[in-house]
Amino acid sequence: MADISLRSGLDDKPSLVASALSLWQSADAVQRVAIVTAFALLAAAIAAPLIAPHGPLDQSLLSRLSPPIGFERYRDGFLLGTDELGRDILSRTLYGLRLTLSLALLGSIIGLLLGGLLGLLSGLRGGLFEDIVMGAVDAQIAIPFTLIALLFLAIFGSSLTVMVCVLGVYGWEQYARIVRGEVKKLKAMPFVEAARAAGASNFRIATRHVLPNVVSPLVVQFTLSFSNIVLLESTLSFLGLGVQPPTATLGSMVGFGRDYMPTAPWVVIVPALAILLVTFAVQILGDWLRDRADVRLRAR
Repeated sequence: MADISLRSGLDDKPSLVASALSLWQSADAVQRVAIVTAFALLAAAIAAPLIAPHGPLDQSLLSRLSPPIGFERYRDGFLLGTDELGRDILSRTLYGLRLTLSLALLGSIIGLLLGGLLGLLSGLRGGLFEDIVMGAVDAQIAIPFTLIALLFLAIFGSSLTVMVCVLGVYGWEQYARIVRGEVKKLKAMPFVEAARAAGASNFRIATRHVLPNVVSPLVVQFTLSFSNIVLLESTLSFLGLGVQPPTATLGSMVGFGRDYMPTAPWVVIVPALAILLVTFAVQILGDWLRDRADVRLRAR
């Protein structure tokens, strides 16, 4: 009987497939499009070395500025056309998407950890530490971050390591403000006061009572930050201050292709469309995950 009961209990637990199916069924049409788009972009970025028809640096000067398939001067093997050096647009877009997503993900994670930790500590400790953190937050908000990024890149160069650090600093102040505000509000809640009266340490209060209640706003801010970092990297690369050529990113492809817009618009349209799809998918999924993760919405 015990074995039957144990087996019955295990059978009652939803499988991973069932959970995924439940999430899919709870999504509306736009969210499903965003889910499919996100998985397609992620799969394309991961599998870029396997599915790219050419190397991102392979040149064919005889095929330079060839149009995509369907146009009169289309050259076999270049489905989305070539750029000014005869490099395959499809292959460079796949590799550029891979690098752009990697930079945005690393930058978003660094910003989340840095800002979240500072916001949590300032909210719990208060006093001088809180004043210093909030002063730094106000200072960064007052100065356009593009100027800060340009200064860092001008001093330290445009290597991948410097780019990751610059993108990681972007947006940390938003995480700090959100977490600090939520911590301040939660500190006055009866369940936190009861935990403190029972002898719970600040670490236990932070991990067991505070962090689960700030997941929802952090998810939203993470998606906003991810999209903004994609656009920031594209802007810096467009200005020639991002990842340096011949390495391809979506922003650098748009930047170097802008001079050929009148005669070869596909050089810009393809990577720009990839940027648009990334930001669309991340923003829609962020709102959806916010609603799923918000304990207050689930309790209704």
